[in-house]
Amino acid sequence: MIKKLCYFLFLICFLVFWSSCRKDFEFSPSTGSLEFSKDTVYLDTIFTNIGSSTYNLKVYNRSNEDILIPSLKLGLGESSNYRLSVDGLAGKEFQNIELLAKDSLFIFVETTIDINNFPNPDGNFLYTDKIEFDSNANLQTVELVTLVQDAVFIYPNRDNTTKVIETLTLNVDGEPIETELQGRELLPTELTFTNEKPYVIYGFAAVPNGETLTIEAGARIHFHSESGLIVTDNATLQVNGSFSNDQDVLENEVIFEGDRLEPNFSETPGQWGTIWFFDGSINNTINNATIKNATVGILCDGNPNEIGNKLTITNSQIYNSSSFGILGRNTSILGENLVINNTGQSSFAGTLGGKYNFTHSTIVNYWNNSFRQFPSVLLNNFILDEDNNATIANLTEANFSNCIIYGNDNPEILLDEIEDEAVEFNFKFTNCLIRFEDNNNNFTGPNYDLTDITKYEGNIFNEDPNFLDTELNKLIIGEESAAINQGLAAFAIQVPFDILNVSRTSSPDLGAYQHITFPEDEN
Repeated sequence: MIKKLCYFLFLICFLVFWSSCRKDFEFSPSTGSLEFSKDTVYLDTIFTNIGSSTYNLKVYNRSNEDILIPSLKLGLGESSNYRLSVDGLAGKEFQNIELLAKDSLFIFVETTIDINNFPNPDGNFLYTDKIEFDSNANLQTVELVTLVQDAVFIYPNRDNTTKVIETLTLNVDGEPIETELQGRELLPTELTFTNEKPYVIYGFAAVPNGETLTIEAGARIHFHSESGLIVTDNATLQVNGSFSNDQDVLENEVIFEGDRLEPNFSETPGQWGTIWFFDGSINNTINNATIKNATVGILCDGNPNEIGNKLTITNSQIYNSSSFGILGRNTSILGENLVINNTGQSSFAGTLGGKYNFTHSTIVNYWNNSFRQFPSVLLNNFILDEDNNATIANLTEANFSNCIIYGNDNPEILLDEIEDEAVEFNFKFTNCLIRFEDNNNNFTGPNYDLTDITKYEGNIFNEDPNFLDTELNKLIIGEESAAINQGLAAFAIQVPFDILNVSRTSSPDLGAYQHITFPEDEN
């Protein structure tokens, strides 16, 4: 026992003596020889008063000695609009930061900037600062740069006492109807969106009863999370975009997207809610628009027998909807030169009947973020309640002419009819390129009789559309496409120019685009 005790005391003394001799934890002052993962941290573009994403900077000690950084701070000190986190500690100035030999540390950077705190910002403002490491002869710096963009903000009122945010009250048939949606009706001074500044919408902005929201060419509309636009009873939306000569900038296109401007969010689905056309809204038109990264790009309800169409959408694109590109519910939609891709469910769903006409449109779905339940195009004539009871309605017409309906699943059309002599279920695919293979004979009945010319005429099945890049939503077709010169001239005359303003009347291709020759590195 005594022997063991002596051994234990000897071991303790040895460890104390050994640790006192170690130089591993002796830190030498920094000599200005730090290295960095980048010399400038660009925090991309943000809207005024909206916080940025978190960006990181990695700091390296390449030497063989443990070093001590005497000071690490923002150049503008406590007045800086940047925020730092160093080794898990938040602040704007830090002292005696330890960095082991051949090791590194992460610095995380964020910012929120009010453009109105700066003189004459003129819409955009470049805000800069720097991170300073050490001082005097050992001073090293990393620049911080953020472009701050001014905007018109539309948001509900907030009670600062109760912290309750205003919910939307709608005028329906002259009666105020309270909803659970955060938001408010647009004011008379807000019923024209121009291209002078982008618009940022918090909650749901509603076009009031009997009013028209006009959106001018080149306007940019950004929605915060779970926000959207509602066109109410007897109200109208007019989106007046026009053709853009620069297809990378889309200077005249009206663009609807989320309010996160960082590149990592540019193609992220489900960032905001929807553009919702209520049952009683009328005479809505969308021309030359891009609707991207919504939950449902367009939700259109009611008015299936309206003279003309409840919604006319032309020369427009809908991408990256986490649920549906267009969801129609017993409604009336006309689409020409329409492109839809990358949706979590169907790119187009015409449900509970209705009236739909699409000409020279590319309605495809190459969603790869998760399993999807439905095909690119879904038509049905019913809706189920909570008890699984069905309400049925007429599908008076659903015509797809000179279209491409395709995707990475099979089949890409579903005709889901509850048969009842009291209702109609009318549809026709004419001169379309369609993905539909039924090798296991799962789709039977008259709706899937591909030889019935009252439902299917002049179509091409399962041939390659030869899209440029489906993942990047580049749905123009190449010179090897099966869609080339397969369009029926009568429909091409109705829509004489493709979505890129190229004439198609002499030899119409299917879909929204006339074909091009791809560069070798893109084909």
